[in-house]
Amino acid sequence: MIKFTVDNFDEANPNKQTILKLIQQHRAISDHMQELEAYYNGHHKIETRQRSHNAPNNKVTINWAKYITDTATGYFAANPITYTDTNGGDITPLLQAFDRAHVDDVDADNAFEASQNGAAYEYVYAAEGEAELQVRNLCARNTFLIYDTSIEERELAGVYYRVIHDDERDLTRYVATVCTANYIHEINILDGTDVTQPADGEPRRHYLGEVPIIAYANNHNGIGDYEQLIPLIDAYNTLMSDRVNDVQDFVDAILIIYGTLLSDDTDEAKDGAKQALRDGKLLEFPDKQSMGAEWLTRQLDENGVEILQKAIAKDILRMAYVPDFSDESFAGNASGVAIAYKCLLLEWATKTKERYYRKGLRKRIRMFCRFLGLKQLMVNPDGIVPHFARALPTNVAETAQIVATLSGKVSQRTLLQQLPFVEDPDAEIKALKNEAVVHQQPENTDDQGAGDARLF
Repeated sequence: MIKFTVDNFDEANPNKQTILKLIQQHRAISDHMQELEAYYNGHHKIETRQRSHNAPNNKVTINWAKYITDTATGYFAANPITYTDTNGGDITPLLQAFDRAHVDDVDADNAFEASQNGAAYEYVYAAEGEAELQVRNLCARNTFLIYDTSIEERELAGVYYRVIHDDERDLTRYVATVCTANYIHEINILDGTDVTQPADGEPRRHYLGEVPIIAYANNHNGIGDYEQLIPLIDAYNTLMSDRVNDVQDFVDAILIIYGTLLSDDTDEAKDGAKQALRDGKLLEFPDKQSMGAEWLTRQLDENGVEILQKAIAKDILRMAYVPDFSDESFAGNASGVAIAYKCLLLEWATKTKERYYRKGLRKRIRMFCRFLGLKQLMVNPDGIVPHFARALPTNVAETAQIVATLSGKVSQRTLLQQLPFVEDPDAEIKALKNEAVVHQQPENTDDQGAGDARLF
């Protein structure tokens, strides 16, 4: 993920030529993102492979890119993110606002796009005519942030643009939404440094206090999960395609005939020799003294191909930090420790994703809390902590035994957080207290209600 920086930026009136220059630079990067998306969709380099005329040219695509992204995304974001307040405050208004904005769906989309392109972007906005915030994922191929040149790299603006081509006038223009800390600009920019730019309408305020476009990096360098594995994926596709080609060559064996011709006419036999070899897989040697026939076939080294195939596949999985879940070590009776060890590299990579995603979540929480404050719903964002849960099979009995062992030594909230079926530990604690009150209330056995004094 490349960061775009500028020295001077007027948020009330952004310079169109500056925005145009940044868009042109970003489009060079977006071409590479388009290639990454094509690999995820199964359109690989092998599709353009050319071979000699009549030679088998199978184009086998093994979509490792999809496997890597789907596995990494599912492990990281299959379970919704939960939130707690370390200060003990009531964050119910925030959680309700998140539910109305369907942030769980956006989180899944962000995780997927960050895995694919190395970065994801999210737009926080107030729906027109409604007093609620909404969030949506923005395509990384058309979105970027602008930072200042200071060591803090403060955000100046976020840009989301569309490219419109006018074929009749051979003109390209960009319809860009430029979001600053206070304003949203809808501007039209003509492609070209010597053209007169059209005037735009007045900007509108959004009252969120920060740039409402959030960037989520996949890692420190903003690299996609399979971005550096494209050569290995291409090599695997080539190997598998050639394997099928070799089998087809083996099936299309050539029949060699010695000492005679199938045709009585010699001239006809000469004229049709190439045609017979090409279409009928027939090769004649009439000058040989002895007569006979045999098949000419290619020898297949299946063992060597199998070894090479497994080696490339192992390298792909190893460099992607993704385990092979079809491996026997992931059997249903494997212990939690064994599964965790197999997923150790994936866990490390996911921890990195968490760290950068949590940074974006803090910005989202601040903007939502600030907007709730405009509605007189006060929520302090400082103590709110997001929690990520792994999408792996868990041994509930083993976890329950651990929780029971630690009871009285660890807080009740921490223990409840370990149970995969408890989504809201605070609500569960409240429910337990209510049940305890009901069970402790004694039955009224006399007319005076003497037991009422022992209610609490």
